[in-house]
Amino acid sequence: MTTVTRSNRRATIAVCATDQGLPVEIRVDRQELRYGAAALADEIMRLCRQATLEAGALRREELAEAGIATDVLDRLGLPTRDQVVTQETHFEERETAPTSWLRPV
Repeated sequence: MTTVTRSNRRATIAVCATDQGLPVEIRVDRQELRYGAAALADEIMRLCRQATLEAGALRREELAEAGIATDVLDRLGLPTRDQVVTQETHFEERETAPTSWLRPV
């Protein structure tokens, strides 16, 4: 099973997911709870999608090295490295920001 862990910029949320999209580990720092359940869920889902894409590309590379033909890999739906880069740009543009930049005192 190929897994990848992705975290947000502040490293306060981390999601480890398989190439099939199954999250196998989620870590959340307590300070993220102040933004509410919806914002936290959105961020977890975004990180899970990113980890899944990266794990899929890694799995594709592993299978290609094992001699699996490109057309078979395409039919499996495993992303290429270029597709991951394109999606990463899209994810970065939509990355959720905190609802407030104020810190508790």
